[in-house]
Amino acid sequence: MIQRIIHQDKLLSIIIRTNFQKDGLEFFTPNDFSQQLAYMKRPEGYVIPPHVHNVVVREVQYTKEVLFIKSGQVRVDFYDDEKNYLESTILETGDVILLAYGGHGFEMLKESEIIEVKQGPYAGEMDKVLFSPVEKNKLNMRK
Repeated sequence: MIQRIIHQDKLLSIIIRTNFQKDGLEFFTPNDFSQQLAYMKRPEGYVIPPHVHNVVVREVQYTKEVLFIKSGQVRVDFYDDEKNYLESTILETGDVILLAYGGHGFEMLKESEIIEVKQGPYAGEMDKVLFSPVEKNKLNMRK
């Protein structure tokens, strides 16, 4: 299953649930995203030809992150660009999430291993602004 978190016509996040399957190749992100996310299922013997990538100058304005939940259970809280809380969902072992816009925070509901992929180079303190999380009694859980 694929879930898209959208707020005011802006795609905040794409979640690929661990049970998602389909043959072939599917890109989930629009072409203009600086971080691309796709799923591939290929049969035995399928060959992707060797290749190198060309030098292409790209401009990255917002950091986009992809998280792979290797193990555990994680609650992700979504916020708009003004730090207003929107909703939450739970990520399970095997889920993948692309965080594109807006804010986000996490709570580990079980011990978790997470692999993160995002653009570099890392901008240090200029990369993000921290703020207070939503209170637990105000959680709006997405099913």
